[in-house]
Amino acid sequence: MNENLNIEAGRLMFARPFVFIKGCVRIADLPPTDRVEIAFAGRSNVGKSSLINSLTGTTNLARTSNTPGRTQELNIFEAELSPLRIVDMPGYGFAQAPRDKVAAWTKLIHQYLTGRPNLRRVYVLVDGRHGPKDNDLTVMNELDKTAVSYQVVLTKADKPSVTELDAVIAATKAAIAKRPAAHPDLVITSSETKFGMDILRAEIAYIVNS
Repeated sequence: MNENLNIEAGRLMFARPFVFIKGCVRIADLPPTDRVEIAFAGRSNVGKSSLINSLTGTTNLARTSNTPGRTQELNIFEAELSPLRIVDMPGYGFAQAPRDKVAAWTKLIHQYLTGRPNLRRVYVLVDGRHGPKDNDLTVMNELDKTAVSYQVVLTKADKPSVTELDAVIAATKAAIAKRPAAHPDLVITSSETKFGMDILRAEIAYIVNS
């Protein structure tokens, strides 16, 4: 774990209530680059909305759904007077949507990752029951290629057994070991039990404050 992490700084970063600002389907729709941005990426149904809700201490800030591919825009969340902006990216992988719409999301994500100067880190969510899948690795390849800093967050860590989770952690660390844009530390979380949320908040506070 990062020795510079400050749990209290993380708590304070999320003490103000975050609210939904807007959903963006074009880069031109994005807010000004006046705040530090972090983005959350992950396969459909990896638990991204649940994690954002848990992180911000809300129950319905980001909508949760059992329908893969529900997040179809870059969804923007902010807190008043906070230097932080949260961007929820469309889920990748399987999505119940027409192919042309999926292509449009893919283009939007690429444009966002390559053209947003205030984007400080992408958190790539990986299911703690399974570890990185091919489409997770594809996204990591894109982030490495565009030199966007990212950190892997394992979700649903309460679901597998300790032995199974340890195996997933080892496999995930091996998958990112030689990736140039990957943060070396994983964040292990559970939105249901709130495990790891203090560490994730502290990681984000460190990025914003450094």
